[in-house]
Amino acid sequence: MSLEPHPGAAPAAAPTPTGAPDPVTWNDPVRHARFHAWLSSLPAALGLREDSLAPASADASFRRYLRIQAADGPLVIMDAPPPQEDVRPFLHVGGLLRAAGLHVPPVLAQDAEAGFLLLGDLGSRLLLKELNAAAPEQQDRWMRETTQALVRMQAHADASSLPPFDEAMLRRELELFPEWCVGREFGVTWNDADRQRWNDLCRLLIDSALAQPTVFVHRDWMPRNLMVADPFPGVLDFQDAVRGPITYDIASQLRDAFVSWPEELEIDWAVRWWQTARAAGLPVGDDFGECWRQIEWMGMQRHLKVAGIFCRLKHRDHKPAYAADLPRFFAYLTKVAMRYRPLQRLIPLIEPLSGQGAQAGYTF
Repeated sequence: MSLEPHPGAAPAAAPTPTGAPDPVTWNDPVRHARFHAWLSSLPAALGLREDSLAPASADASFRRYLRIQAADGPLVIMDAPPPQEDVRPFLHVGGLLRAAGLHVPPVLAQDAEAGFLLLGDLGSRLLLKELNAAAPEQQDRWMRETTQALVRMQAHADASSLPPFDEAMLRRELELFPEWCVGREFGVTWNDADRQRWNDLCRLLIDSALAQPTVFVHRDWMPRNLMVADPFPGVLDFQDAVRGPITYDIASQLRDAFVSWPEELEIDWAVRWWQTARAAGLPVGDDFGECWRQIEWMGMQRHLKVAGIFCRLKHRDHKPAYAADLPRFFAYLTKVAMRYRPLQRLIPLIEPLSGQGAQAGYTF
């Protein structure tokens, strides 16, 4: 899961006080030598300037991205060291999305065995940053266009070769929350009654997810992984795609890890996605109320997972900044848990962590 900008998703590295770009450092001299040999082997017509290499963006995994000047403008290099990373899913899924008409970075050269890719640069206009600076009318336009692109992906991207988003994966993701958020971040130990509440909640969320029709699922369809590019949007961070629940990506878009929207806008965009999906022949059902329930329950599964991931990034990977967004997740979780009576069993589990007292809400 990428939680920082991806290829083409970040401006060039901030200049140093001298005005020169930050240097690219290599902790492994053997890998540095292999990189140099690969870069030197690429066609001279590309006009790659190794002396122009600069960090483009980091990633929550072992991947990193470098910008390099070329004859026709900047390009991006993915450095994904094996055995921690494997670029083959990126290549495979990118091909599926390209065939479906989505705008993804073109692959210009590759050494898949070594984990080096030369990619086209989709620019520096990250949708998340642009949304934060835009007027409401432009925000609405971009979010509507993003839902249209999502439907295009769901309707046309071939998911048959992707791993299934099955019960084992759903449960594995949910267990990140008690391990890393409850235990490591807050130091809370659940008793037997708490664990039973948790198990019952997981069963509800997993059953709801597995009951949905399956489509191509990006898994991180959110403004931080989309670019304001031509055509719009440029799509990034797709290598973890799966075949899974049809509401997963729209839940990711509407209830984002890094930006929150008024609920009336969430519902408006969800209705537009639902209407467009129905017109495209996608199996979203005839009852929007039930579809909205599925979106909210799917979103709860994702928010529990991501809260766990953010705490794991802090405690295991020494990246504490992500945990600053935990209050956003607790707000999402509390709102949805209070709305649906079967999900209210989550409230006593998160109140000691969030500090948010449960308020009376709609229950169904």
